[in-house]
Amino acid sequence: MDWVNAILQGTLLGGLYALFAAGLSLIFGVMRLVNIAHGDLIVLAAYLALTVIMALGIHPLMSLLAVVPVMAVVGYVLQRSILNRTLGDDILPPLLVSFGLSVIIQNALLETYTADPQRLSAGPIEVASLNLGGLAVGYLPFLMFVTAVAIIGGLQIVFYRTGLGRAFRAVSDNQDIAQLMGINRRHVFALAMALSLAVTAVAGIFLGIRTSFDPATGPARLIFGFEAVIIGGMGSLWGTLAGGVILGVSQAIGAQVNPGWQILAGHVAFLVILAVRPRGLFPRMDG
Repeated sequence: MDWVNAILQGTLLGGLYALFAAGLSLIFGVMRLVNIAHGDLIVLAAYLALTVIMALGIHPLMSLLAVVPVMAVVGYVLQRSILNRTLGDDILPPLLVSFGLSVIIQNALLETYTADPQRLSAGPIEVASLNLGGLAVGYLPFLMFVTAVAIIGGLQIVFYRTGLGRAFRAVSDNQDIAQLMGINRRHVFALAMALSLAVTAVAGIFLGIRTSFDPATGPARLIFGFEAVIIGGMGSLWGTLAGGVILGVSQAIGAQVNPGWQILAGHVAFLVILAVRPRGLFPRMDG
């Protein structure tokens, strides 16, 4: 039963990793951009939620109503004013700019909030659980997993069932032809980044509720996000969810064997899948 419970907890944890990775997957699928600052933007969202909670005295989940639109605006402005200028045939400029952005965000958070770890207190839901035949299903992990499924399903609908999604796919397939057809690719890219950071806001708030965070925790979140994206297949949204679950289950099984092996087991699973399937399990977006 302990092993079954470990797999269950790992699956639920995979929902959080999928939230880390969904924005990365969307951005890569639309503009082939690898955002090195993604993990720091997750932490930025957590700090914005902390500020809103302290100012208004509301529940962390209620702070989503403020943080999600703010992060979406940040994403639009960031893409339109900076990142669009770096896009082209050479992948190095966006990597360098996003790396610089990562350093700036970390130092700005350090100056503003100090290096002390912070936490978003969500009350009884943090420890509440439902017992199912000896298996403990935590309400918070279950909520995170359901939210991840809902968001990825929503992104899938946007991508394949809406006019905005058609614009995303058009600029992804051929930017020049899309521009000739009257699609403003700079605006479309900015909307994609806005949508990505809206998802990132949700991930950041759940991260802050689940564990403590500080200005330097972004890179570790980036690694988990990258691993989930690559396991699932670059650009595949449902693959991202599968990648997050595989990563979470691997870590849970590693922790069951030896608590010190939790993170290592996830990395090993990532390397094994990368060796067997270099393009990931589901390398293309499936409608």
